[in-house]
Amino acid sequence: MRSDTVKKGIARTPHRALLKAVGVTDKDFDRPFIGVANAWNDIVPGHKHLRELAEKIKQGIREAGGVPFEFGVIGICDGIAMGHEGMFYSLPSREVVADSIELMTESHRFDGIVMLGSCDKIVPGMLMASLRINIPCIIVTGGPMEPGRLDGKDLTLITSFEGVGSVGAGKMTEAELKRIEDACCPGCGSCQGLYTANTMACMTEALGLSLSGCATAHATSAAKSRIALESGRRVVELVNKGIKPLDIVSRDSFVNAIRVDQAIGGSTNTVLHLMAIAIEGGIDLKLDDFDHISGETPHICHMGPAGPYTMKDLDEAGGIPAVMGRLEGMLHDVPTVNGTSLLSIARAAKVLNPEVIHPLSSPVHKTGGITIMYGNLAPEGAVVKSGAVSEKMLKFSGKAKVFDSEDECNEAILARRIVAGDVVVIRYIGPRGGPGMPEMLGPTSAIAGMGLSESVALITDGRFSGGTRGPCIGHVTPEAADGGMIGLLKDGDVIAIDIPGKRVDAKLSPEEIEARKRAFTPKKKQLKGYLARYARNVTNASLGGLIR
Repeated sequence: MRSDTVKKGIARTPHRALLKAVGVTDKDFDRPFIGVANAWNDIVPGHKHLRELAEKIKQGIREAGGVPFEFGVIGICDGIAMGHEGMFYSLPSREVVADSIELMTESHRFDGIVMLGSCDKIVPGMLMASLRINIPCIIVTGGPMEPGRLDGKDLTLITSFEGVGSVGAGKMTEAELKRIEDACCPGCGSCQGLYTANTMACMTEALGLSLSGCATAHATSAAKSRIALESGRRVVELVNKGIKPLDIVSRDSFVNAIRVDQAIGGSTNTVLHLMAIAIEGGIDLKLDDFDHISGETPHICHMGPAGPYTMKDLDEAGGIPAVMGRLEGMLHDVPTVNGTSLLSIARAAKVLNPEVIHPLSSPVHKTGGITIMYGNLAPEGAVVKSGAVSEKMLKFSGKAKVFDSEDECNEAILARRIVAGDVVVIRYIGPRGGPGMPEMLGPTSAIAGMGLSESVALITDGRFSGGTRGPCIGHVTPEAADGGMIGLLKDGDVIAIDIPGKRVDAKLSPEEIEARKRAFTPKKKQLKGYLARYARNVTNASLGGLIR
């Protein structure tokens, strides 16, 4: 066993002494050592309940003959970090999650590991770490939050974000918004719709690295507790059989995950994260793979924020196994941590509500929920959640209103200076320019709340929350800080968006573009600490925003 490095032989007497100080017995030295990487904290709703799940995981490890060792992992709540300087730290935290798990696992020579986490950057960071360290591993995602209820209707966190815009537009009173604030987040778990946290949980299950049903089993449900217990048992079996993540995950696994993503209409952040995870595993994955798979995969789940259904509805309809059952003829048969193949899981699943998981013959949209776009504004690519765009906005042309920060843009939106026909441009918020590529849920939700999501577009070199809806194009590459075309735009420039044609272009002559390039010097921010190191070393969004 790998852990013999720290526990066997006379030279390891001091090591055993230290391990005995934390309760390890002589008999334990003949058992596999299993790490439990727990992202528990008590500020993030998606993490508040993870202590209880970690106890179940450790119980399962002990029952199966392993010795569990729990350690902490950081976790940032994107919702709390949103709309201020804290958001610059969110995407960079993904790298810290991955690095910290690598450091703890490699230094203590664990034989296997269970990673327990939730929320937007934590699960991607854990997936990156799983392929990087490549020891037997299962990931337990913490599960969605129950929907809130008010006046007989379901609420989600996005209801509160969009309510801010509704108050600004005079469509809602502050007292009404306060009632939403008090009701929309009723307890623990990741935010209720198919936003980034829940999308990445679905991707983990589709990649075969969590047990079936894990992605949609709700945070405080008995089902989640049972999955945690069984994950602890199962990881010991993986150790005993020598089955590692890269024995399970391949390019075919990523193709399956992207196909599931397109079918459910997941967050645009999956492009960023799946690219980064694939790179960690040395697996060939390109931006155009998302577009190709999207073009041949029907969108069959009308999930929030664009649709009426929450993760609770998806779980009750059969979860990700049922979605994969619909897609059976389009999926590769690959191994999973369950000990059964992915197609075996898909074939055994049943769709319990065809209104939530449509048949392929009657999809929500004929093609997938994400579109990769190019054009003179994004020669290296951009991303839009096309499944969340109204048909009337799939082709749109308008005049740019340009902002060099999210704060400037939010001020303009709430002051009602953004009107129908505008194309809002927010720049200098890419991986390097932000730095950290902050999400734009504040502006997009305010636009939606003011009733402008079918008459105003938004373009940014930053990114969007999975809770974003409307014609919002992100990940524009090259970013403004790298001299990209988005940095050359001026108020009044005409921007043409053609989502079916996969293009986003500024209607400027080649001569005008060249003249602007000659006169252009990208703005630079004065940075310190971790953000300064991150900005110096991060790749662009089309390469996953990795530190290299």
